[in-house]
Amino acid sequence: MKIGIVDVETTAIKPQIGLIVEVGIVKLDSETGEIEVIFDSIVKEESFGGQHRNAWIFSNSDLTFEDVINAELLSNVSHSIQDALNAYPMTSFNKDFDFGFLKHKGFTIPNELPCIMLTATDYCKIPHKNQNYRRIPELVQKFKWPSVEEAWRFYFPGVRYVEKHRAADDAVHEAKILHEMIKLGHFKIHDA
Repeated sequence: MKIGIVDVETTAIKPQIGLIVEVGIVKLDSETGEIEVIFDSIVKEESFGGQHRNAWIFSNSDLTFEDVINAELLSNVSHSIQDALNAYPMTSFNKDFDFGFLKHKGFTIPNELPCIMLTATDYCKIPHKNQNYRRIPELVQKFKWPSVEEAWRFYFPGVRYVEKHRAADDAVHEAKILHEMIKLGHFKIHDA
């Protein structure tokens, strides 16, 4: 089965205030593990400007403010993004974040698979550092959600990886995690 994995880079963590600055979408063959990048572009929303110069992404990746200023408008490539989202069942490492931004910008994801991060949580079994966390009723969960790097270390022990916070590269590594989860029976596609 072919599965799409999407990753977006943004100027903020909430879609109501943040803008998408990069979109990466890869296709994973769930049987062979073959991964192909099917969309990879730095993008600029019309309201992007100087007020975004100090966004977290520009200090924590090699993506620059100038890269985005000079990028194609998101509206000009939205058809290509939507075509990719339509082509395969889709997931993301943090589906609420990535899909939340895409949906807020008007994209649809017609065939959603479970979230990679949420599914990996009970397998990675990373304890909460703050024990009070489990006492807040709306936050009660047995283990903390793994970061991409934490999930990578669990599924590929001894193989070094540092997340680049670049959409296509992150999506490729998330696809590798997903493939390993599928092989181990940790992610069941038919459950979607």
